[in-house]
Amino acid sequence: MPIFERNLLNMKVHFIAIGGSAMHNLALALKHKGYQVTGSDDIIYEPSKGRLKAQGLLPESFGWYPEKIDNNLDAVILGMHAKADNPELLKAQELGLPIYSYPEFLFEQSKHKTRVVIGGSHGKTTITSMILHVLNYHDIEVDYMVGAQLDGFERMVHLTDENDFMVLEGDEYLSSPIDRRPKFHLYKANIALLSGIAWDHINVFPTYENYLEQFQIFVNSIVEGGSLTYNEEDPEVKKVVEASENTIRKLPYQTPEYFVEDGVTYLQTNEGPMPIEIFGKHNLNNLAGAKWICQNMGVDESDFYEAIASFKGASKRMEKIGASNTSVAFKDFAHSPSKVAATTKALKEQFPKKRLLACLELHTYSSLNAEFLNEYKGALDAADKAVVFYSPEAIKIKRLEKVTAQQIADAFQRDDLHVFTEPEVFQDFIFGENFEHTALLLMSSGNYGGLDFNQIHELLM
Repeated sequence: MPIFERNLLNMKVHFIAIGGSAMHNLALALKHKGYQVTGSDDIIYEPSKGRLKAQGLLPESFGWYPEKIDNNLDAVILGMHAKADNPELLKAQELGLPIYSYPEFLFEQSKHKTRVVIGGSHGKTTITSMILHVLNYHDIEVDYMVGAQLDGFERMVHLTDENDFMVLEGDEYLSSPIDRRPKFHLYKANIALLSGIAWDHINVFPTYENYLEQFQIFVNSIVEGGSLTYNEEDPEVKKVVEASENTIRKLPYQTPEYFVEDGVTYLQTNEGPMPIEIFGKHNLNNLAGAKWICQNMGVDESDFYEAIASFKGASKRMEKIGASNTSVAFKDFAHSPSKVAATTKALKEQFPKKRLLACLELHTYSSLNAEFLNEYKGALDAADKAVVFYSPEAIKIKRLEKVTAQQIADAFQRDDLHVFTEPEVFQDFIFGENFEHTALLLMSSGNYGGLDFNQIHELLM
């Protein structure tokens, strides 16, 4: 009998690297479902640490303990943070235990459901969040996995036996240290969406052609008779979709009509202009994709609009962190060239009369790679004042070639670009600025070497 069809109260699952953002949410979801869950990790940060502790899942001590692995386990789930020579993994392999990557396990949990998979180099977290917001607004129960914490949701992963749909954010990064397939290849979507393609993760996909191939495989992995909703405004997406011979329905979408007035974005609908909380062309494009997916799941257009009007965005995506009578500040997860350009343009369009001060921290492997830097050409052009922060120490840790401030200025092709490498100097710069009639944008997947975002609101007052 497959392990997923046994009595859940007797199911024993062990997580190797339980502290990751996705992994700890899956652990919480399985405990909520009735599994017996254990886990290990060599270090766990907040908020994962506190959330695991609250549910009695925090390991008693950090480290790897092969003695935790025995034949009483029904499954082992392996996270990307672990290494291929992890002692617990080696013990599980020695005992012949079922070992699953995160996406493999999610597929097993959803293989009898209709799987809705949202893929793309950018926008997938926001689109998945929009879909879940709309479904939640209308009390439509679904299983899900999303990459950001959402208002009204306890966890980023929810699993049941009874729900008909499973909504999955389809990440193109690798599945596990021993499974080098991108995650979204494993979900075998029934209903899929492809938002955009822009080269990323160059430590794994060293050429653009190799990266592009992963999306071709994703499109071809959609089950026969399924559907693909795709952004026809993205030329690479359009090319990949039209070239596919997979027997699926291909449903294009594009950015809907909208306008901005007095700092508010209005979406044009059949019932007239509707004010919405989010802004920026890229987010309106995301909204169009989410609408078609919701309609494929049985939500009619008017019900979609009613719900989406109150969507404020996914965590860390264009999140307002401060405001005054004349100024406003946002932080955003943007780090890839296409995301940086779209986010910067969106803020300038929303507040055209304010001076836009856009700050970007180069933090990821790709963004700190000397060869990849040229992809950022023009990414900050919409800003009135542009700043880049990076840590030479982070470059050493990632074992990359040294990057100079001049290389960065040359890559962005802005003679007036401000480049900082020391957190204290960057913070002195920020706190020394005059923010009257200014929109501040802080883009990063890090924290600028320790910047306290809570102080930004006070800074603007």
